[in-house]
Amino acid sequence: MADPAHPGAIDLADPAFWSLPRDRRLAAFAALRRRETPVRFGTAPGFHALVRHADVRAASRDPAHFASAPGVTVPEPAAWAKAVFGNSMVNLDGADHAALRGVVQRAFTPRLLAVLEERVREIAARAVAEAAREGPRDFVAQIASRVPFEVICELMGVPERARAEIARSIDEASQNVGVRRSRLRIPGRGLYGLARLHGMMAAVARERRRRPTGDLVSALVGADVDGQTLSARQLGAFFSLLLVAGVETTRNALAHGLVLLSAHPDQRDLLAADIDRYADGAVDEIVRHSTPIIQFRRTVVAERELGGRLFRPGEKVLLLYASANRDEAVFERPDAFDITRSPNPHVGYGGGGPHYCLGAHLARLEMTALFRELLDRPDPARSVGAPRLVDSSFDNRVRSLPFAFGTSTGSGCRPGGVSGGAGSPAAGRARRS
Repeated sequence: MADPAHPGAIDLADPAFWSLPRDRRLAAFAALRRRETPVRFGTAPGFHALVRHADVRAASRDPAHFASAPGVTVPEPAAWAKAVFGNSMVNLDGADHAALRGVVQRAFTPRLLAVLEERVREIAARAVAEAAREGPRDFVAQIASRVPFEVICELMGVPERARAEIARSIDEASQNVGVRRSRLRIPGRGLYGLARLHGMMAAVARERRRRPTGDLVSALVGADVDGQTLSARQLGAFFSLLLVAGVETTRNALAHGLVLLSAHPDQRDLLAADIDRYADGAVDEIVRHSTPIIQFRRTVVAERELGGRLFRPGEKVLLLYASANRDEAVFERPDAFDITRSPNPHVGYGGGGPHYCLGAHLARLEMTALFRELLDRPDPARSVGAPRLVDSSFDNRVRSLPFAFGTSTGSGCRPGGVSGGAGSPAAGRARRS
């Protein structure tokens, strides 16, 4: 449990901590930031928590001491699962990570990005128009989940007829999202769904090898000047990462963004008045304030002093992005939501270094395009109630969010609600519903 007045009572290893209202967790992080050195949690071997912005950035940029292998999530992926499904890029270091990331980066050509940007705008516009025509109910189901999912499928050349089955596989691969029964959230746990995703992607890859179309998969499986391509397992692992991580994180950022803009009408009006000018700042501030990914883990592979503590090989370290993004030493009024905040060196895409989020540019495109569609209309979208959150130590996930089109005297979610720095009582009730 966590009592901010008594930092010694804070226990990040206790699943009950992650069921607390978000304002209490943020207060606990603030208390930990005031400690002289990083704190160790849990019984042996336990883990250390890096909560300060400077420490998170330093560890992120030092894979020689703080490695992503054998895994950045809890628990680490089993060896047999890596052998069957391939290892995710987020769990690799050194030359293996650089080679795989290099293939993917080279595949994102300027031509592909230009075509993708246009398609993102079309997908966002269609999703908003259809939600308005059907009647707004749940922003997550109707818009926030749909847009990034369709963008990823478009990017990977997945045919329309296969997308419904893939959506079901994502649900299966994202099961066990709670922290009850002493089990923290594990992305990609539904192995049957994961196997189906890999099988579908392998079929697309075989088709692109025979008949390249100039899309991303064609580039990933076709030999480039260095002769480097992705194998079937690597492609499947990359696709799973895009779907389970890319779709979920962008969906959560979009949902939290609508809550924040609805709860802060001055910021919403500023963005709506000149989206071209303020979109980049709004996206950064939404990502900082909500921090879709709460933490990743690193394994110490060589002795290193950081933040006043000596870390030894074999120890586990949590990089708490949710705490670093509220660090008073870096952000003035860290709990405030301000789309004009500048500079805004948030760590919502990671703390820099070799594992800086490969999908950051795509997430920016999706969020900018969608908020343009939501706000640039006679009846702009707004949240009309508190989001229903999922208790999680891994991501700031939104299960559902009621919304409407049209102006109103209130958004139904007070400033500083579950997306804000000081959770309301209603937010706490919504969390456990």
